[in-house]
Amino acid sequence: MDNQIEIENYRIRKPAEWTGNIDDQELINRIQDSDFARQQNNDGKDFCYFLDKKYHTSNIENSEYVCMAYTLNEPANLERASVSDIIVEENEVYHIHRISVLRDGVLMDKIPDTKIKVLDSENHSSGGILSSNKKINITIKDLRLYDILILEDSRVKPFTERDFLRKVFSKYVWVSPDNYWAYGSYKFTFINGRDEKIAYKKTFFRDENGNVLEPEVNYLEKGEQFVFEENNYINPVDANREIFPFIDFATDNNWKELSNYIAPIYQEIFNTASLKDFAPNLIEKLDALPDQDDKIQFAIEYVQNNIYYIFNADEMNGHKPQEPAITYQNKQGDCKAKSVLLKVILDYIGVEASIVLVNFHTDFYIKYYLPSLLTFNHAIVKITHKGEDYFVDATIRDEFGTLENRGFIYFMHYLEVKPDQELKQRKPYRYPYFCVDEKVDFQVQGTIGKLTLTTTYKGNRANAMRRYFKNTNRREVIDSWNNFLFYSLNYSGDRNGTDIRNIFKDAAIDIVSDDKKQNEFKIQYQSIIENPYYVDPKNNRFLMYFDRNLVKANVRDYVHKDLPFWHNFDSEKYEINLYTDQKIDTEEKYTVQESTIVNPYFDFKSRKKVSKNGATAYIEYSPLVNLEIPKDEFEKFRADHHTVADSNFGLGIDIIEPGLMNLLKFNFKKRFK
Repeated sequence: MDNQIEIENYRIRKPAEWTGNIDDQELINRIQDSDFARQQNNDGKDFCYFLDKKYHTSNIENSEYVCMAYTLNEPANLERASVSDIIVEENEVYHIHRISVLRDGVLMDKIPDTKIKVLDSENHSSGGILSSNKKINITIKDLRLYDILILEDSRVKPFTERDFLRKVFSKYVWVSPDNYWAYGSYKFTFINGRDEKIAYKKTFFRDENGNVLEPEVNYLEKGEQFVFEENNYINPVDANREIFPFIDFATDNNWKELSNYIAPIYQEIFNTASLKDFAPNLIEKLDALPDQDDKIQFAIEYVQNNIYYIFNADEMNGHKPQEPAITYQNKQGDCKAKSVLLKVILDYIGVEASIVLVNFHTDFYIKYYLPSLLTFNHAIVKITHKGEDYFVDATIRDEFGTLENRGFIYFMHYLEVKPDQELKQRKPYRYPYFCVDEKVDFQVQGTIGKLTLTTTYKGNRANAMRRYFKNTNRREVIDSWNNFLFYSLNYSGDRNGTDIRNIFKDAAIDIVSDDKKQNEFKIQYQSIIENPYYVDPKNNRFLMYFDRNLVKANVRDYVHKDLPFWHNFDSEKYEINLYTDQKIDTEEKYTVQESTIVNPYFDFKSRKKVSKNGATAYIEYSPLVNLEIPKDEFEKFRADHHTVADSNFGLGIDIIEPGLMNLLKFNFKKRFK
């Protein structure tokens, strides 16, 4: 191809020399039918004849090259190929080298039939997210079923001054391909063009029996390559139960070296100005508060709610934060800026605080990755107060409470921005309070039941419920509670299909109190229910209340082989009162059944108090959270959750029908049960 077109965000041009040029005849020669290819076609799948992927990193730019040829036998793949979007970062250029089809043995250039538009990436520029990313929309006319599409392109990201971290450090994670596709030839090449040595770590590769191999670490000096190559290849990973094999490439460093690199950058920012110089009004408000806990709460909520969060995607890979005086003056900043301002305020009031780097999305993988600052994508604040460590995300809004009552952030790994630090792992956590504390009263007289739920939420639950009530229509809130109660009272078993508003009459829900210091949010739900009993097919009547939130279905159904179960449940407490003007079976097995579970990862206790006209169940669930359940302990963990699900997550009472014959029938049934 001789035509060269250069636009700011894309170019049509020949590939760079380092990619290795491939001519038209070589392309045709590589697209050959085989028994393997025919098998995929017979299975109704598309087939990739070859995929060559190369990643080249240097101290001035990163480049990624792809050349591939695949069938368009499936209409869905044809549609995706005809219109596609490529997202490029600021200063990144998308290079189109070849768009061709092989049709009936003839190679046809499709670049003349290609229309290219450059658009703003609107999905990334809203709600405080600033991005200079562009979306390159590519439309290829006259692609046909059974064409073989050939694409050759590359992406080049030259480093600017804002990419100072990328200039010094490299990180790239290769993940094995989607196992839908079969490849006649699959080849990935990583080329180190940097002055520094690059380490690479192979993780979650398996032997011929499917067992995970020990991670393997090797190194690439400048100019050296790593090559992964397979022929007649389908990724054998079980996508629903196994982690895809991956290789992490990173500039060879240890965590201590990295912390010593980043700490002075932050310290320089902390030294720029004192709070007294740029925020005298804020200091006046702080000094007026009566005690330290109030000052800490004020500082956190000031930064969270008064400083607008701007996520600038193009600057996140450069870890140099904005000066706190600018953040305070402009009332906006990214996670680094907000965290730095919060630390400066906490420093003023004499509270120990530090910036920590995290990545919530890849937290599980951090322990497998090589040390790299580019692993992290978020900054938060660690506060040490009264001998306890707390973590605060300064970018979250509408969080309340003194430090020990605030919401808990679930994550495990972090790097503290201080000299000589190693990657740290948080301790497991047990809530000092119940996140949900609910009292259920269901009183039945005749054919009318009065249902009252009084619920107190704390911590994360209080914050979430407060937002929910603020942002949701009250009728929608009531319908949500009605729908939950429809199943809790087992009405789904005898009146399915009935409009829930016709079951729960005069339903109302109100906020009883909202304590923003204790971070307690209390509500009360009330409704009247006609025909309140669940009636089975034999016309036996029951009052039932089983809260399925206590049944952790994701534990009972968990089957993943590689991912340990991440334990992050809330602590819960319930008092369930079911009372009626009818006699009940006071010895019925499930009415009187109690349980005590002492598991290393949760305590569960249910107790009952039974009278002739009703019963009360007291249930407490207290988990140890923010940890992974070891594989060798998971089955016991699962079995104990099966015990909870065995009628220990609520209360049911059986009605003894009035009349002599019914009483005799009941006694006879009990005798021969």
